Amino acid sequence: MPNIKSAKKRARQAEKRRIRNKSIRSFTKTMVKKVIQGADEGVPREELESRLRMAIKAIDKATTKGVYHKNKGSRRKSRLMAYVNKHYRSQEEETA
Repeated sequence: MPNIKSAKKRARQAEKRRIRNKSIRSFTKTMVKKVIQGADEGVPREELESRLRMAIKAIDKATTKGVYHKNKGSRRKSRLMAYVNKHYRSQEEETA
């Protein structure tokens, strides 16, 4: 436990931020999972694109608030888009 007043304040602030970051991180993971789950289950394209937009919005928000580093946010969006595009390609090949 810190003895110095400024260290006590820092500890309080860090705890507040940790809780906020945890909440944002959890929400973002949930949005990403919904996209992946939708792609695997064969959800209609419009619904999947809607979920994808929400997930990208959540990732961008987390990046803006400093929960994720900007490169990590970009990487997550890129990999999610690649996953969805791969799913669309495989779906088109099956119907063709």
